[in-house]
Amino acid sequence: MPMNRRKLVGANWKMNGSLEANAKWLKEFAADPPKCETVVFPPFVYLPQVVAGLVGGVAAGGQNLSQHAPGAYTGEVAGEMLVEIGCHWVIVGHSERRARFNEVDLMVAAKARRALDLGLRPIVCVGETLAERQAGKTLEVVSRQVASVLSVCSVAELGQLAVAYEPRWAIGTGHAATPDEAQEVHKAIRAQLSAADQTAAGQVRVIYGGSVTKENAGDLFAEPDIDGGLIGGASLDARLFRAICAAAE
Repeated sequence: MPMNRRKLVGANWKMNGSLEANAKWLKEFAADPPKCETVVFPPFVYLPQVVAGLVGGVAAGGQNLSQHAPGAYTGEVAGEMLVEIGCHWVIVGHSERRARFNEVDLMVAAKARRALDLGLRPIVCVGETLAERQAGKTLEVVSRQVASVLSVCSVAELGQLAVAYEPRWAIGTGHAATPDEAQEVHKAIRAQLSAADQTAAGQVRVIYGGSVTKENAGDLFAEPDIDGGLIGGASLDARLFRAICAAAE
């Protein structure tokens, strides 16, 4: 029987926001804090504003982190800095980082390891391209990506992870995976985690990302192995994001 995992929903603002727009978003969202576990991921420069403005147990997280300790890495952000500013979570290996900034599996694994070492909880993003899906390689690709992270984690640390299945062909396109398509991949990820440790795997939230809306969120979140979502564009509107959180409650 599956464990009763609390749903997790993240708001990935990507490279969007302003002090004024963020203040409005935080005010609207604070009026009705969600009951599911919720994390907001603003751009780095807005983290102090967001940390200060979140209420109701909603957490803040970084959209990325360096795999290195603080030092001569111009333009990078160290995990220590995220911790100091009040972050509890961090996204690693987002599809846009993999596709546009050439983050490979080994780098993603190193970032996840760095996050765990600092007490940050990583949301590890995995997912296939359209060409890989059409070639029937979805499960092969996702399994490889998950394995790279598992190779740097102990069984005891598994429960600190979340995994986000994000088919690259669904990111920002308006074309989400169907609930059945997403569930198939989530079930395979759960099985791979269970092979490492069945009890710990039962604690890991495997969430879906890719054109989630208030209209499709309920059907996606109703699947037995889909434990929430990592929301991009729809999270920029506080009311739309709140409606998605409601689907997870």
